[in-house]
Amino acid sequence: MNQKDMEEKIISNFQQDENMMVLVFAQWCINNDLDPAQLYKQAYPDQGENPALLNGISLTVPKEEAGDIPDDTVLGVLSLFGNDDLAFVVSEEIKKRK
Repeated sequence: MNQKDMEEKIISNFQQDENMMVLVFAQWCINNDLDPAQLYKQAYPDQGENPALLNGISLTVPKEEAGDIPDDTVLGVLSLFGNDDLAFVVSEEIKKRK
């Protein structure tokens, strides 16, 4: 595998992982009766629509069909990808629930 192929593979893997992070966040929101787009806008008010988020939202299922996503899981995944502002907004929502 040459350098260019290796770089493309790394980028592709990162994008797949990022898409999974978005889906975990979006499904967690649905499971907790929250609007993922609204929470994202709270965290990043100056950003426009996020195509990855819109795609992730489209892949969610009703909460009755979804598996449980623990709060720690969604916070960990967001932090792993450096979405600290979004993790803060999520943690605030968790506090409201408790």
